[in-house]
Amino acid sequence: MDRCIVLVDAGYLLGAAASLLAGEPSRSRITVDHTALIQALRERAESDTERPLLRIYWFDGAPDRVPQPEHRRLRVMPRVTVRLGALTRSDGRWAQKGVDAAMHAELTELARNRACSDVVLVTGDGDLLPGMMAAKEHGVAVHLWAVQAADGDYNQSEDLVAEADERRVLDRAWITQAVRAKELTGVCAPPPAPRPEIAAILSAPLPESALAATAERPAERPAHPAATATENGTAERVPAAKGVPTPKDLAALRAPGAQPVQPATATLRWSSDKGWVDRPGVVAEPAEAASMPTLAQLTTAEQRWADREEDITTVGGDPYEVGQVFARRWMSRLGDQSHLQRLSQMYPRIPHRIDGELLRYAARFGLLAHKDDQIDEHDRYAIRAGFWREFDIPAAAEPHAPTAD
Repeated sequence: MDRCIVLVDAGYLLGAAASLLAGEPSRSRITVDHTALIQALRERAESDTERPLLRIYWFDGAPDRVPQPEHRRLRVMPRVTVRLGALTRSDGRWAQKGVDAAMHAELTELARNRACSDVVLVTGDGDLLPGMMAAKEHGVAVHLWAVQAADGDYNQSEDLVAEADERRVLDRAWITQAVRAKELTGVCAPPPAPRPEIAAILSAPLPESALAATAERPAERPAHPAATATENGTAERVPAAKGVPTPKDLAALRAPGAQPVQPATATLRWSSDKGWVDRPGVVAEPAEAASMPTLAQLTTAEQRWADREEDITTVGGDPYEVGQVFARRWMSRLGDQSHLQRLSQMYPRIPHRIDGELLRYAARFGLLAHKDDQIDEHDRYAIRAGFWREFDIPAAAEPHAPTAD
């Protein structure tokens, strides 16, 4: 078939671009306009091969092969197919696994099926040499593209360079059409500047009730609170006052007519990687917060299917965008609009049930990756800020009531 196909090793392309523009191969040092990059790859491939493009295959690694936000944006672009290998951490560094094997399998399969006349390889790994040789034996012309090396030397396997039918170099001018180095201050990249909505969440004071509870300190207890002296001087063991309710206590709370057994000044203890952490002064949410319906309760089966379709084809996965999408769906399906008024009075805190559902929704977009199954703190603030931003838009858009002349 007289058409061309492009196979891109994203690790090589973006890593080499980072070395060229930022001085080191870390992809966190660059920003990429993926739409512009794909368009530039297509135009260059059609110009070099003089063949129309069939498809661009984008090979990259991802933790547990879960698509990251950039992969979600790429895979819905026209004529782009994303293939993911694993991304594993070893000795403090991330390494791709299975990407080269996937590229080799795709290259040989395309050549065997005569799906194209020309293949463009954007890679530097010599492991693709057998696949390149097999493609040539099936009559496919192989074009090898390199990214201009920062030190002027080759950043590709010499055997791969020698076996290619055609070779081109993507120079700095071409790379900077779609890739930019992040600005640095000293030796470290500055933290991203928070949006005003995120800053509001960070600076919000604690509720007065929480501050008061934190300020109160329980009275000093005897060294052996569980032992008291009897009339004859012997020590008699009595049950100690419970600061933390047991599961049995919590079950008793649900019994009809049961009296609360947890004292108001109880200290909750949370298990963490630092051991048991005391959290005094935890204030329960108001009853109206607990009564707010979750998005799952407001969503029909048909809407759930449509939501999933939108998530796959439209939502890119930026944390701020994820919060906006969730809030837009939740508000549009509310039957009782009085919930919106009550929610506005809780700003900047989102009711626990809705907040948990929001973070679980965000986890679908790969925001847990690289974080040991924890969403990054800044991402969590961005998700919640996006939620509040979408909540503010309808109020700002409401027309003012006409005034009497």
